[in-house]
This record gives sequence, structure tokens and C-alpha cells, in this order.
Amino acid sequence: MYTAAQPRTAAGEDPVAVIEGLRVEVGGRAIVDGVGLRVLPGRVVALMGASGSGKTTTGRALLGEYPPGARVTGEVRVADGLIGYVPQHPATVLNPVRRTGSLLGDIARVQVRHLPRSRRRAAARERVLDALVRAQLPPDGALLRRYPHQLSGGQQQRVVLAQALLLGARAVVADEPTTGQDPLTKRRIVERLAAVARQGVAVVLLSHDLDVVRALADEVVVLRDGRVVESGPAERVLRAPAKAWTRELLARPQDVRAGPARTGAHAAPVLDVRSLTARHGRTPVLHDAALTLRAGETLAVIGRSGSGKTTLARCLSGLHRDHDGEVLLDGVPLPRSLRDRDRTELAAIQYVFQDAEAAFDAHRPVLDQIARTAVRLRGVGRVAARAEALDVLSTLDLPAQRALRLPVRLSGGELRRAALARALLARPRVLVCDEITSGLDAFARRSLLGLLTELLRSGAVPALVLITHDLDTAALADRIAVLEHGEIVETGAAAEVLTAPRHPFTVELTGAARSMRAVGP
Repeated sequence: MYTAAQPRTAAGEDPVAVIEGLRVEVGGRAIVDGVGLRVLPGRVVALMGASGSGKTTTGRALLGEYPPGARVTGEVRVADGLIGYVPQHPATVLNPVRRTGSLLGDIARVQVRHLPRSRRRAAARERVLDALVRAQLPPDGALLRRYPHQLSGGQQQRVVLAQALLLGARAVVADEPTTGQDPLTKRRIVERLAAVARQGVAVVLLSHDLDVVRALADEVVVLRDGRVVESGPAERVLRAPAKAWTRELLARPQDVRAGPARTGAHAAPVLDVRSLTARHGRTPVLHDAALTLRAGETLAVIGRSGSGKTTLARCLSGLHRDHDGEVLLDGVPLPRSLRDRDRTELAAIQYVFQDAEAAFDAHRPVLDQIARTAVRLRGVGRVAARAEALDVLSTLDLPAQRALRLPVRLSGGELRRAALARALLARPRVLVCDEITSGLDAFARRSLLGLLTELLRSGAVPALVLITHDLDTAALADRIAVLEHGEIVETGAAAEVLTAPRHPFTVELTGAARSMRAVGP
């Protein structure tokens, strides 16, 4: 049940919202079972757990929203006032044909319609500018004139937050707000949400990101299979978790890694990038980039959002043809475009996309799409290709019965494994993974990174390029290249770049990551 009551806590505070005994069933299966939650003004409560643990279902229950056909029992009581929602992908809730000023102005004008007509326009603008400041956006006309697609992901997120604040939200549900963000951007998001909490607004944080939870949370609720495993003050839960499940959830990638086999500095180059300059239209996004990737080596490419990392990866794989310079495979220049590469060249460099779901045809079983790679790029017969696909899936711990499903019926971690299997069926010389761990829970992330290191060690993948914002993931590489404003500003051994950076930007980037871990419990 969803009501507008306002119970009091034992300490006398008025909670913004209370969930008691919430159970949500879909198709006879409980996706949330007996969850309780108390949301207090000016406090941050973080919901943590693996994918499918019930975090998003619980968070959206505060908005009165449930999956189609859900059977709901228990109580959700919300005090007077709006519960705002900041989704993981904010562009999905912004009208693409309305300027920012219009989006915010519409809300403000409704709120000032009780004023005399002569005062409404100025009062509405004052409210808009105040909301921008509260959401840590510049209160200037330039931003208000832009459309959503002209804003960065972080700016879009803050516009959605400003909308909620304009509407008078007493609580905000922030769903994975730092997914796919570099340490500098993460730190700004943490500062932004902390500022909102200081204004007395409750924050319900749904997150896989341990650093963000440590930096922000006052209370932590750990979910597993729809049930609360552990909850309490953030300092206790994060420093001394009582449950083995929580301890496993909090482990970092390097706590479980074995690491890939290292290669000599004189191993044969598999990939050479020479004087690569790429453009989007007339806008240059890469400037004179040069890299060498050797056999058995992992190269991590890091940098802030918009620095050119994905453009570099797309140039390597032939998905971005508007560039000068050369990409050489085993010493032979590759055609710029996929359309001009033969089957051997197409198979040699395989790209695993960040958005694995979008990379699959929604209407065909995943197994068929994986097997198709061996048919198309290596000329394998359909029956043999299907058998090979099943073998590869088995090595990646993805059961055959799961692969027989449509993409929408697989979890994010399972889809990443499926995408990896599809790339491996090409038997590539170089595997390019673009934010392959982004948005995954700790278990799926560690498992996927372990698979990649084993593939390198076994020789199944001769060389690996990791495009990542996550410095824990980058630490698993042999070498790191740092991009800033389209330029490679530093390269070197991973340990040296992360612990003794030379370039000011790398110092700032690694410092931001360390500062995130230094705050909180």
C-alpha cells in the first residue's frame, strides 16, 4: 500500500518516508520480500547489493511505481511533499526538443501563478536560478538556452535534480548516479548530493560503487535476492560487516585478482597507432595519438568523460573512419572503415561495447547471435559454430539455457559475458573492451575481470585494450595510457602511473580517487 502518512521516529524526527514489510511479486516470484526502510530529512541511506537484489524496485516503491503486473503487499508511507528521482541515464527523462530554460521554467511558472501577473516572470526566473545553484549548475543564460543533447551527462543529471528541487522534493532517489564516471566526475557528484542533503533533503542512494557509498552514506541497507541481509549505520556496516555476504560484496577487484602473465618489453607489437587524429564533424577529438600494444599485454586507457577514449577505441576497430594517421595490425596498416576491411581484418580486432544490451538484436536468441560470428567471419558451418559457441559460453560460466533466451531476459553481467563470447568466436588478435565493468555489481565485476585475465594467460586473447573510468580495473593492466582533451598526456607501467603519476592531470585524477576513499567510514 502507498499512503501519505507521516509517522515519527523514536528520536522524534519526522521521516520523509517509511517502508514496512514490502513484498513485490512478479509472475509468482518475490523480487522484494519483507524490506523495511526509514528515510530521514538531510540523511543519506544507501541500498547496496548485487544485480537483481531489489535495490531499484525498493527505490521506485517510494515513487509509487512497480513493475507491470506486480502484486504488492506491505506499506510505503510518504510524508507531504514530492519524492524526486534521478535515473542512471538522465537523458531518458528530459524532453529532447525543449531547451533547459523551458523545462525548468514550466515548473517555476506553475509555482508562482498565485502571484500578481506583473511579478510572475521575475519570480519564476528567480526560482529557476535558485534551483540551478542548489543543483550546483551555473545560473547563466548559456546553459538555459541549451537542449538536453547539448549538455554533458553530468549536466543532464543536475538538470533533473534541479527539476526535483524546483518541485519541492523532500527526498531524492539517486539510481546509480556515478555509473561510468571518472574519479573527478564521481567526486563532483558526491559533493552535489552531499550539498542536497545539507539542505535538509533526504537522499536514497542506489549504488554498486563502494567509494561513493563510503563518501556519502549515513545508513546502509544491504540486499540479497530481495531481502535485507544487513543494515545499520554506514560506519559499522562498511568497517565491520557482520555478514559474510556483505564482506564479499565490499571486496575490491585487487583483493581477488591473480593478474595476467607479464610480457617482456621486446615482445612483438600486435597493434601500432601512429599519429592518429580523429574528428567528429569539424571538431577534433583526438590529437596525434601514438600507442603500441604487444603480445600478451593489457593496455588500460583512462581519462575523464569526453577525453576521447571511446573515439580511440572506435578508430582501432574501424567504427570511426573520420581520422588521419595509421592503425597497424602486425605491422600492416588497417583500412579506416569496417566496410573496407576483409573478414580476416574484421575478426582480428573485436569490440565489446559498454551497452551490451544495445549490441544485441532484441528479437533473436543470444546463442544464435554469438554463433553467427564464427559463421560470418571464419566461414564455420552453422552446426559447428553453435557447438563452438556453447563451448565458449561454458568457459565463461554462462549456462546454455540462459543463452537460449532473448537479450532482455539476461542480466547485465550475463549480457557482458555473452558479448565477450561473441567476440571470442572471431578468434581476435586484439580485444577492445569499452567500460566492460561499468554498472556491474562487485561480484559480476570481479568475475568478469578474472575471466579476462585468464583469457590472456591462456593465450585465447593475444592482447587486450581496456577503456575504463575505474582505476581499480586499470590497475589490473600492464600499462596505462592517460587521455585528456584528446591528447595522450602520459603512458607507463600501471603501478607507476597510478602511484607516481608525472602529468598534472594524472595527479589530479588519481588524487580524486584517493580522496574518495579517504572520506566516509
